[in-house]
Amino acid sequence: MNITIINGPNLNLTGNRETDLYGTIPFEVFLENLKRKFPKVSFTYFQSNYEGAIIDELHKANKGTDGIIINPAAYSHTSIAIADAIKAINIPVVEVHITNIHAREGYRHHTLTGAHAIG
Repeated sequence: MNITIINGPNLNLTGNRETDLYGTIPFEVFLENLKRKFPKVSFTYFQSNYEGAIIDELHKANKGTDGIIINPAAYSHTSIAIADAIKAINIPVVEVHITNIHAREGYRHHTLTGAHAIG
């Protein structure tokens, strides 16, 4: 099984940025732990701070992976373009967030991208 993980803006700072919210573990450490825990799964990882690059990666993953786990970060709440890209592809997409978006600022409660994910 091949899974693509896509992280959006500022998630390259995980482990250093607002550690009270996002923790102190860099995503690369989390990814290595994930690979050890699920050795039969092949993980591809992509992170970008640019909306278009995330869309390109969604299109690319649609042709070479079994599913996508995405954290669009702030783009979750603003990007119709990423939402449309998720809607347009033919493989399962699951949206995740590091924090509870419903326990944060009101503008984070609604996710445009999550409306097109299977979970």
